[in-house]
Amino acid sequence: MLTDRSQLTTEQQNANSEQIDRMTTEQMVAVINAEDACVAAAVAQEQIKVAAAVDMIVARLRQKGHLFYVGAGTSGRLGVLDASECPPTFGVKPSLVQGIIAGGRRALVRSIEGAEDRPLDGVTELKKSKVSAADVVVGIAACGLTPFVHGALSYAQELKAGTIFVTCAPEAVQHIPAEIIINPVVGPEVITGSTRMKAGTATKLVLNTLTTATMIKLGKVYGNLMVDLNATNDKLKDRSLRILIKLTGLDRDAAEALLTRADGRLKSAIVMHYRKTDLKTAQKILKQSQDSLRNAIEDVQ
Repeated sequence: MLTDRSQLTTEQQNANSEQIDRMTTEQMVAVINAEDACVAAAVAQEQIKVAAAVDMIVARLRQKGHLFYVGAGTSGRLGVLDASECPPTFGVKPSLVQGIIAGGRRALVRSIEGAEDRPLDGVTELKKSKVSAADVVVGIAACGLTPFVHGALSYAQELKAGTIFVTCAPEAVQHIPAEIIINPVVGPEVITGSTRMKAGTATKLVLNTLTTATMIKLGKVYGNLMVDLNATNDKLKDRSLRILIKLTGLDRDAAEALLTRADGRLKSAIVMHYRKTDLKTAQKILKQSQDSLRNAIEDVQ
């Protein structure tokens, strides 16, 4: 294990911001923005590994597995955030994608930095979540060394679960216990060591891509429309209605009536329209089509 953190890219001093405390506000903002501009390019360099990670996740989820994010601090919060957004966006159960953060729920709103230093706590959390060989565990640590995350990943490997790691420190890669390591190198932070900045942004982009591409492959998206969304508020109810109108050509009143007959289930409503059937039959058709709307309606569109 690498012990000298001063070697890490994430701990280096950024030459472009060495005098940032003496700059005008406009100059500070310009420096931060210029540094942020490199993040997408760094993530792009990892596209092949991200795609491999997506394929691993999809394969496991199709076999009734689950996806777990494990992290501490900013990394942990980003994992919990991405997991929490999957149910409303893609209509999946909250248990399908779960976020685990060192220090527990309290750490989401208040820093509990010491919680990341205990590898056995990472093991304990995976055991509490009943992680198995069917699942995928994604470790997230900007520096690549967080003991809590390493403990969790090592245990996941013992279980034969799928293992992925997201880090922005190339120096740590050889010490990471994971099958796939996604390593966008964004360089030193504007404020030395503050990985909530570029590293955090890179991590958010990677996690967005992992779950979005996974859900697309699992049939949760038709074209680029979120046909499996969970309409839990007025905004999402309106979006469901607009998607239904777009895909069926119905007027608003007819679409509202159809959505009501479908108990608000957008994907089922679309199948009901094209297959000229009731809700129960539409749900059966979707199940036979592996929950893919395209497979369910393509031959009758």
